[in-house]
Amino acid sequence: MKASFVISPRGLSLSDIKKIISEKLNIKLSEDSILRINKNRDFLNNKLSDNNQIYYGINTGFGSLCNELISNSNLKKLQVNLVKSHACGAGKEIDLSIVKLMLLLKVNALSMGFSGVKLNTVEKLIFLFNNDILPVVYESGSLGASGDLAPLAHLCLPLIGEGMVNFKNKKVSAKEIFNSFSEDVLELDSKEGLALLNGTQFMSAHATYAFLKLESLFNWTHKIAALSLDAYNCRLSPFDPKPHSVRPHKGQIECAKKILNYLSTSDLVKVNEKDVQDPYSFRCIPQVHGASLDVLKEFENKITIETNSVTDNPIVFDKEDEIISAGNFHGQPIALAMDFMAIAAAEIGSISERRIYKLISGTRGLPPFLTENPGLNSGFMIAQYTAASLVSKNKILCHPASVDSIESSNGQEDHVSMGSIAGVKLVEVVQNIHSILGIELMTASQAMDFRRPRKSSLELENIHTEFRKFVPYLSEDVVLHDFMVTSEKFIS
Repeated sequence: MKASFVISPRGLSLSDIKKIISEKLNIKLSEDSILRINKNRDFLNNKLSDNNQIYYGINTGFGSLCNELISNSNLKKLQVNLVKSHACGAGKEIDLSIVKLMLLLKVNALSMGFSGVKLNTVEKLIFLFNNDILPVVYESGSLGASGDLAPLAHLCLPLIGEGMVNFKNKKVSAKEIFNSFSEDVLELDSKEGLALLNGTQFMSAHATYAFLKLESLFNWTHKIAALSLDAYNCRLSPFDPKPHSVRPHKGQIECAKKILNYLSTSDLVKVNEKDVQDPYSFRCIPQVHGASLDVLKEFENKITIETNSVTDNPIVFDKEDEIISAGNFHGQPIALAMDFMAIAAAEIGSISERRIYKLISGTRGLPPFLTENPGLNSGFMIAQYTAASLVSKNKILCHPASVDSIESSNGQEDHVSMGSIAGVKLVEVVQNIHSILGIELMTASQAMDFRRPRKSSLELENIHTEFRKFVPYLSEDVVLHDFMVTSEKFIS
């Protein structure tokens, strides 16, 4: 029996999400959440009993069809039609880890009790999550404005017995899965299709996935940079706390402190023959890494707010006796944050590639391309090409999606965030810097081996020793690709 995490009105921190995903916990609703969902739905039912009231998307059409009234007898069919018609995704299927995050974030949003859904609807989403029944969701289709309509439609198709799901490494029909669990498919009621499809969970899931990876990579990038500093015979004076105290950006101070801690017990401090100054990619690590770290901290705040927000429409305020049609589904806050995060993350890859370039340059007593017999062997020459190509690709991916907007739905939805595009791009940028850092770790480790018998600090030597169990010192040319993949996995 798997342990469970209780979804409650207090919301989810990113640490909670990390724990749920990494420990593969089940989720369940708190009593308070169940009460909120039921009260909110009862209120909506009472409101709909008054035939004179008109509510967008509940008893009207959608988008530019908002003035088309729907009879009470067709309210359920309206919601089913909405889910089916909006399942227009295209392109690649998204990573299943992101699909699972989408389910978690949708449950969390609906559990707040402002969406007018039935308890059974939320429980069906929990059923998918807890059993790792992960719907097929496509990369393209959302404009990140009226909610992530197309991807959320694909996420929720299985609830009504439509679409395909991934289950135990196979693709099967949703109907087949529900039958195998003796589980009934959902009969959507008024407003429920709209509540499922409106929302920013596609964007938020990409943002969360990227943050969790970046949080881990930022821990590694300081360690890898420290190893590169040691291997390149750099000065430690740029990491002295005094220069940073007179330019007190938090990330810069934190980064300098970490690098100094990693190298303070290294034999590097005993090396007398050093250049007067080091290249910026080494000397300015605190300023560059630190600036990106500050963006990551702010990004965490933005995601935390977004994942614990009500982002569907209309919003049902049972205590205030109101149903308000507004624009919380618009992804601008998270779109801008993801665009900025992509730029900040890409800089980590960019400066890493420059360190790789210097380490293979045949300077400071290191052989060209870090190989024993350059000419016969090309060593790490082309590994740097690969890093450079990934840096170049990231430059293209960092063009902000949020500055674009394409009018849709006959002009009713005339400004969109394109946050879904920002999210997809951000995840790709993060994957690229993961690869670049893997190459730097290989390169710095190879360079450090040319400094023997000199030793680095105990922590860095332990990392080097553990790394060498998977990626050996290379005395002659080999197929580097496999070791590059291994190096990536090592820092996962």
